[in-house]
Amino acid sequence: MKVLKFGGTSVGSVNSMLSVKRIVEGIDDKVIVVVSALGGITDKLICTSKMAASGDDAYEKEMKEIVNRHIEMVYTVIPAGRGRELLLDLVNELLSELKDIFQGIYLIRDLSPKTSATIVSYGERLSSIIVATLIEGAVWFDSRTFIKTEKKHNKHILDSELTNRLVRETFSEIPKVSLVPGFISTDKNTGEVTNLGRGGSDYTASIIAAALDADILEIWTDVDGFMTADPRVISTAYPITELSYVEAMELCNFGAKVVYPPTIYPVCHKNIPILIKNTFNPEAPGTIVKQEADHSSKPIKGISSINDTCLITMTGLGMVGVIGVNHRIFKTLAENGISVFLVSQASSENSTSIGVRNEDAELACEVLNEEFAKEIEMGEISPMKAEGGLATVAIVGENMKHTPGIAGKLFGTLGRNGINVIACAQGASETNISFVVEGASLRKTLNVIHDSFFLSEYQVLNLFICGTGTVGASLIEQIHGQQEKLKQERGLKLHVVGIANGHKALFTRAGIDLEHFREELDEKGIPSCPQTLRDEIVGMNIFNSVFVDCTASPDIAALYKDLLSHNVSVVAANKIAASSEYDIYAELKRIARQRGVKYLFETNVGAGLPVINTINDLINSGDKILKIEAVVSGTLNYIFNRISATTPLSETIRQAKEEGYSEPDPRIDLSGKDVIRKLVILAREAGYRLNQEDVEADLFIPDSYFEGTLDDFWRRIPQLDKEFEERRKRLESEEKRWRFVASLEDGHGKVSLQEVDRNHPFYNLAGSNNIILLTTERYNEYPMLIQGYGAGASVTAAGVFADIMSIANI
Repeated sequence: MKVLKFGGTSVGSVNSMLSVKRIVEGIDDKVIVVVSALGGITDKLICTSKMAASGDDAYEKEMKEIVNRHIEMVYTVIPAGRGRELLLDLVNELLSELKDIFQGIYLIRDLSPKTSATIVSYGERLSSIIVATLIEGAVWFDSRTFIKTEKKHNKHILDSELTNRLVRETFSEIPKVSLVPGFISTDKNTGEVTNLGRGGSDYTASIIAAALDADILEIWTDVDGFMTADPRVISTAYPITELSYVEAMELCNFGAKVVYPPTIYPVCHKNIPILIKNTFNPEAPGTIVKQEADHSSKPIKGISSINDTCLITMTGLGMVGVIGVNHRIFKTLAENGISVFLVSQASSENSTSIGVRNEDAELACEVLNEEFAKEIEMGEISPMKAEGGLATVAIVGENMKHTPGIAGKLFGTLGRNGINVIACAQGASETNISFVVEGASLRKTLNVIHDSFFLSEYQVLNLFICGTGTVGASLIEQIHGQQEKLKQERGLKLHVVGIANGHKALFTRAGIDLEHFREELDEKGIPSCPQTLRDEIVGMNIFNSVFVDCTASPDIAALYKDLLSHNVSVVAANKIAASSEYDIYAELKRIARQRGVKYLFETNVGAGLPVINTINDLINSGDKILKIEAVVSGTLNYIFNRISATTPLSETIRQAKEEGYSEPDPRIDLSGKDVIRKLVILAREAGYRLNQEDVEADLFIPDSYFEGTLDDFWRRIPQLDKEFEERRKRLESEEKRWRFVASLEDGHGKVSLQEVDRNHPFYNLAGSNNIILLTTERYNEYPMLIQGYGAGASVTAAGVFADIMSIANI
């Protein structure tokens, strides 16, 4: 024998009603079917009764809608004939009674708990007789005659012993299909109509299944089963195949609304499995809840949450070592019908925090202040402190007890994403780790846990890309080309949620189509400015977020501190921040360390060359950088490699710009500023405190050429061609070449145009390549050499891409 329960959404529409009919009539075993009120009717009954009690005559309109909803359902799902006529008589009789009750409430302006319980009972009574008529051969039973409650602490509690006896008597002979209204009951002493609480239809079905030793309890709802997380928050959440009773109970208690929490105990006691199925997708396997579930895979099964949380904290040295304080706390709350779902106590006993619903917070503070009035007056205990606007999150899984480091990973992951844990609790069974966070951080919290504990199909990095010029556009193209491969081979999803340029910015949690990002940016983008970028990124508060700066803007670089402080990692092709005042550089590095995020700028020096990472590896392994010699301007190397008898200096500069090797204003490269910045960054990463003004600059272009406009520069630069050609001829005769070298020795930095002979490592440096020589305590006699492409949009973009991948840590 099976017991099936269908929720409000399962009987809320014509199609779902017909689906219920097909499901029940397709079962060969005897079944007892428990149904809820039509979807939305319970809420409407409560709302209408409050309107009537307040004297609002608009309740009549609401009542008409309730009448029309049920009459229309009868005419739509029940074929014409004798059965429909009899059903309409019963439905109209119940609706007439309900109308009279509403009218009475309206006249006397009073709504007692007893009357309210009677009103909401009509929802199940009406739906159950409709379904009983719809399903062929179904026999209707009135649950009020066998589900009995008693009043304790101002709440109606099930009388299990009496109810079980009456259920067995009622169903001593079970028809092929029995139809029972869920949720409603009666007081065993007074006979007054009561109920088992919102979601109580599940409980009704469980009580009947346990009392009759059913083979299985099936809960038919509007989802495919228990999900790994709330799919409305986490799009990648998926159904859990198996859960133990303990895991299901933990998930239910912390906000997973698939099953009403009290449902589990009666069937668990009898070891009756629960199957969660979707009325709208009956082919889906659903979730089976049983004594022993599969624990061989992931350490946690799911994440649940309560966003309606208030934390009440009781503090005072007068609590330390005093026996019975907790007894008084929980006794007082229990006597006032206040449920506590989380407790966190300091081992010193001077602080106890309890989690309650927001609606219970005011009463809880009031009764606790009253209970401990004497201690508060004496200053031994402080008055109760309530903190609202919070959310409680629980990670659940019996396999956690066999997996070391779960709590460490959990809190480390939360910390790196800037999520502050206000209170936490973990039982000795290790099945549930619960913690309280700010309500505004709930979405981010759920997403980052789902991602970090491999409940998601892919690990996700959420990228904000600023700059769509040559480097930015190349990066976007590279990411687009690799997205699918990274998902399939590395389990990594690079999710671009923001793109901005100097004019427009686009932000969307759903992600941007990189193939058509320019069109999307133009059509849907908002005006872009640094403050807008900052506000949108921080406001989105998205997990595993990375800001990628492909600009050369000082205003964008100025955002790094704020973004890092909000736990957004920064990957910068922009050199300005890392080469700015040393204290600014040091602060950015410090914030990144403190917040557990990354500030990476490998491409600031050698485009895609692994220079900074190599220096960091050397330093971290105990080596010391003694000397750095480097050609780190691909632009200048290109210029001095191209200069010839037929290609004068001015022409090589123009070619460097046209080929995309130089800045749009090549004077930035020719002035040595770019090389000075790079040397400063190298020196700092090597452990030296160096600012740009500390670097000695021996330049090859007179200062006067950097004055005026860019057009003035292009007009005047040919004047140097003759001088440089004479110098070039001399160099050629001496078998030497020009190299613009940045050097650091004994903490002193210098940039200068040097003449190197064929024995020097820099002599054969081709094209726009860079080269870096590192002399260290270990690499002293034979310095370490790093060489390769040092300029170009695609190479720089690839270096930025590599930094992004290092954050993914795959």
